[in-house]
Amino acid sequence: MALCFRTASSVAAILMAAATSFAAAVPASAEGPPKRTDLNAKDLARVLAVTRLTDDFSKAEAFEAMPGGASTSTHGVTGDAFSHFSANITFGEEKDFKLGNALFRKLWVSSPSSTQASDGLGPLFNARACQSCHLRDGRGHPPEGDDDATSMFLRLARTPANAEEQARLDAFEIMSLPDPVYGGQFQDQAVPGLKAEGRMVITYVEEQVTIAGGEIVSLRKPTYSVSDLGYGPLDPTTTLSPRIANPMIGLGLIEAIPAEDILAFADPKDEDGDGISGRAARARDHRTGEILLGRFGWKAQNGSVRDQSSGAFAGDIGISSPDDPRHFGDCTEKQADCLALATGVQPRLGNTEAPDPVMELVTFYAKNLAPPARRGVDDPEVLAGKKIFYETGCVACHRPKYVTSRKADNKAQAFQLIWPYSDFLLHDMGEGLADGQQVGDANGREWRTPPLWGIGLTEVVNGHTFFLHDGRARNLTEAILWHGGEAEAARNAFANAEPEERRALIKFLESL
Repeated sequence: MALCFRTASSVAAILMAAATSFAAAVPASAEGPPKRTDLNAKDLARVLAVTRLTDDFSKAEAFEAMPGGASTSTHGVTGDAFSHFSANITFGEEKDFKLGNALFRKLWVSSPSSTQASDGLGPLFNARACQSCHLRDGRGHPPEGDDDATSMFLRLARTPANAEEQARLDAFEIMSLPDPVYGGQFQDQAVPGLKAEGRMVITYVEEQVTIAGGEIVSLRKPTYSVSDLGYGPLDPTTTLSPRIANPMIGLGLIEAIPAEDILAFADPKDEDGDGISGRAARARDHRTGEILLGRFGWKAQNGSVRDQSSGAFAGDIGISSPDDPRHFGDCTEKQADCLALATGVQPRLGNTEAPDPVMELVTFYAKNLAPPARRGVDDPEVLAGKKIFYETGCVACHRPKYVTSRKADNKAQAFQLIWPYSDFLLHDMGEGLADGQQVGDANGREWRTPPLWGIGLTEVVNGHTFFLHDGRARNLTEAILWHGGEAEAARNAFANAEPEERRALIKFLESL
């Protein structure tokens, strides 16, 4: 989770400026915020009205309890709260969702095997199934207790060694440069007969922080390294960036947000002088070659749910697909033993290990995991916390609501009022959270604002409350106190708030 802040008045000014520009129908080529092309004038006026920031905290807003619009799951608070399909898909689409779910849970095996439709694992890998990382379609965690690192891995990237490599980065042909030996991520598992790449090592140092009211909060500062290297040393310039798996809910709705509405809040040069300079990320679609707005992943390195899914198949499990046909996963030319092993390609089924329609079904499943309904939206303490959330400027980065495009690929996601609480832009979160790793447009201090919907059910679904990109924060208070950079002033405002105000803010976040 990331929390960054801007004053409510400045956000209101941005919204008003965007509304004025939209209402004036300024051509897309003119300066100013980009304009939606899917709405007529009447619908545009409705959208601007319904997405305007509220200033009434005496009661819940209309439809606030339904964060996913008509797709919201109302099945209640259980461990499966993130695993229900969109409430407004058709009966026929429910079949596709269930088939996609089966593939998402499928345990892949090494080649060759008797189960030919399931082999192709690795040869180097981090998990055997999508569900292994996104347990119950929820949030991953750092190794705790049983030392299970399945839902967390180290992303590897290095600096360009020459002009050609820099040109590939500049053209978004690749989003980062892999380690010459170990590839784009560090894989701690391997098929029988092959050495794993090694083991991730985390050490923590506790640092105490005193906040208003005399409360002492201990923040654990992590250091990352690797041991038991199976293929020699890493490149001296390779950086290690830990990543836990993100929750899966609402991905199709996020993809359906018009890019114009996200770009309207970008302020890369901080022209309004408020200290918040959200930047849009760019990503290349692996099927069409088109440059899209990046909106998925910790650094917004993917522009579509399908690209996010195919990259995970190849990188995390070692399974090739038509979108990412790496039959040997993340194995590199320097790992000859890996490249000498059998693949799981079955010519009678297709020319990749997960041929069509596997990616279609998995993508449909991922796009239709419904955000769960809110709880306690009218609770007085929740409303008080919401007021603080607005007044401290949290809504600058965690923009509450959008109306999705009328042109969404699936009408279940079309023209829905949704409440993801994110601007989906890149923000400098300070040196404390920096990983030193550039990925696409994101530099070593920048992270995409992750959506907050469902965050209050993390413990119910996943049995823990570890937050931030590496799970260092053990609760929401720690997560807020870790923020710096563009969020420094707001982090201090939270730390200096009265204890009951902090409790109310946390109660509001837990209601999401």
